[in-house]
Amino acid sequence: MIDLTSPQLYFNRELSWLKFNSRVLAQSLDETLPPLERLKFLAIYGTNLDEFYMIRVAGLKSLYKARVQETGPDKLTPGQQLEAIRNYLHEEQVVLENCYRDILSLLHDNGVDVKSYKRLDKEQRREIKSIFFEQIYPVIIPIAIDATHPFPHLNNLSFGLALTLVDNHDNLKHGLIRIPRILPRFIQLGKTFVPIESVVENYIKDLFPGYTKLASTPFRVTRNADIAIEEEEADDFLEILEEGLRARNKGTLVRLELMKGANQDLVNFLNSHMKLREEDIYFYRDTPLNLGSLWQIVGDKALSHLILPTYTPKTLPPLNNDDIFSAIEKQDVLLYHPYDSFDPVVKFIQQASVDPDTITIRMTLYRVGPKSPIVKALIDAVRDGKQVTVLVELKARFDEENNLVWAKALEDAGAHVVYGIPGLKVHAKIAQIIKRKGSKLKSYLHLATGNYNPSTAKIYTDMSYFTTKEALTNDATRFFHFLTGFSTHTELNTLYMSPTEIKPKLLEMIEEESRHGEQGHIILKSNSLVDPGIIRALYRASRAGTKIDLIIRGICCLKPGVKGVSDRIQVHSIIGKYLEHPRIYYFKHDPIKCYISSADLMPRNLVRRVELMTPIAEPNLANRIEQILHLQLKDNQLRWKLEESGDYIKVPALGEKINSQTILENYVNKIYDKTRKETPDYVQKLAGRLLKES
Repeated sequence: MIDLTSPQLYFNRELSWLKFNSRVLAQSLDETLPPLERLKFLAIYGTNLDEFYMIRVAGLKSLYKARVQETGPDKLTPGQQLEAIRNYLHEEQVVLENCYRDILSLLHDNGVDVKSYKRLDKEQRREIKSIFFEQIYPVIIPIAIDATHPFPHLNNLSFGLALTLVDNHDNLKHGLIRIPRILPRFIQLGKTFVPIESVVENYIKDLFPGYTKLASTPFRVTRNADIAIEEEEADDFLEILEEGLRARNKGTLVRLELMKGANQDLVNFLNSHMKLREEDIYFYRDTPLNLGSLWQIVGDKALSHLILPTYTPKTLPPLNNDDIFSAIEKQDVLLYHPYDSFDPVVKFIQQASVDPDTITIRMTLYRVGPKSPIVKALIDAVRDGKQVTVLVELKARFDEENNLVWAKALEDAGAHVVYGIPGLKVHAKIAQIIKRKGSKLKSYLHLATGNYNPSTAKIYTDMSYFTTKEALTNDATRFFHFLTGFSTHTELNTLYMSPTEIKPKLLEMIEEESRHGEQGHIILKSNSLVDPGIIRALYRASRAGTKIDLIIRGICCLKPGVKGVSDRIQVHSIIGKYLEHPRIYYFKHDPIKCYISSADLMPRNLVRRVELMTPIAEPNLANRIEQILHLQLKDNQLRWKLEESGDYIKVPALGEKINSQTILENYVNKIYDKTRKETPDYVQKLAGRLLKES
């Protein structure tokens, strides 16, 4: 009897995440990509790692301090995980440094340089001097540290210089120079980018008159940024969340980043106040502190020729006419962003906001971005006398502050704003419009796998689904009543909602498909696969002979290829130009076959969040989804396969090159070109044929 709970059958979630970020780093090593495209993946790698330390490593440190011994089905203790993480990252740092140097060399060949102040010529130094005294000197913060000047509090991700100084009487002093985030990370001189710390270091005498620098080092600190909120004790949730945001900058220190060659006495001085373990101090030789700041260079429009061409999303029939609602009344519509434009989703809300027949607009907002046309349209709708109900999830990590702003703006305008549900995050993506049609009411629905954010919709792949089906719109009404009322036993008839319905339904469908043995086929596409119950169900289905393909971009705790347990399971990961974000669940013999969802296959999504899973009942739309999945499973340019060892192997490009993201761009472009020449019916038939051929 095989024990499916054995820790030998599970990968550790934190180490699996590190492997994902290594696949992101591997994109930076891809010599077929333009240099700025490679630099972009370095920026993503660094931003990912910052968040990993602020949340996951900080959490492990808290568990270690509390002497917790086990944290997951792999049975690794927090101490063992922390040690493995440190070893992994210290080893990977060599790859990171070599990669960065290689990219800088390629940029130099294209006339772009990242240079320290010391490497600038006289003319450039004159320019820098003017910039320093006009734009940097007035806002920089020099800090003396002595008996009367205590070591300051350093906010999360604080960046600056630590100094050892001496006065004319040979008295040694320590000091800091804090570099505020409002200043650019690099001072730009044409196509030359100068790290700001090297500029500030040159003017230490102007910041500490009468002192001479003996040693200096740039440094950056990372703190625990997870917010703990006791919701049941909160009389005013907005107020307690604002307190939590302020507390984020006071979390426990978890990482110190320095440059190699830093004066050891200065390092000891810093750590005497930070009290970090030696393993949590990272030294970089060439890469700048804060890799995420490389976005400043990547985003320079004058250098756009050094990055992959920008794809322009297209609006295809039937949504390319003026009235979104008449198109949705005639047929259900499925969009695949960013190939299909996100504009119809924005217009769905905008048109409803100005239509005198609109009675009600309801939607959930999780991450909407700082300049949201959707929120502006909702505010306009309220002012026009329409009933607007919005659930703004204030607990969306690192978007809390932005969501607070929008929540207050909507509330001030007169919208009915719900600030989440105690104990649960609302991660579902749904919008419902109710209009008066003669003497009756008509409901229109949008359901999605991604956020209502037009900016991320250009770089994340996600699915959108428009429908007027009564079974779905009735469920949407029940769902919103659940969000705004006190009901704890809401059941939906056609949609599936977590924390009560999605996991049981998935387990049921996995079991049902396994009854078909070798004729069965399951394809699950998700950002992460962590939930032990789902993993055990997949192991049982594999043992029954069912073929299982998992397209998991990030964390995967399931171990494929184990004889007698998971030898019918293959795990794939696609890393490319776009962030693969949709959750799609396919079961060959299920009456519906295809489901799209906001929920990843993780305990947090399935049992601790409010999520939705939507059946795609129309055969033509389900077939399109199935074809997209099969295309991705044939990808030999962006696809990686997970081995039983835990290593990811890049799929070899044998035969014809298949890049699923490029094929989908070309597919939508071909259809778009036909929209100006052919009838909508012909275009729809062509769309199905082109995708099948791809």
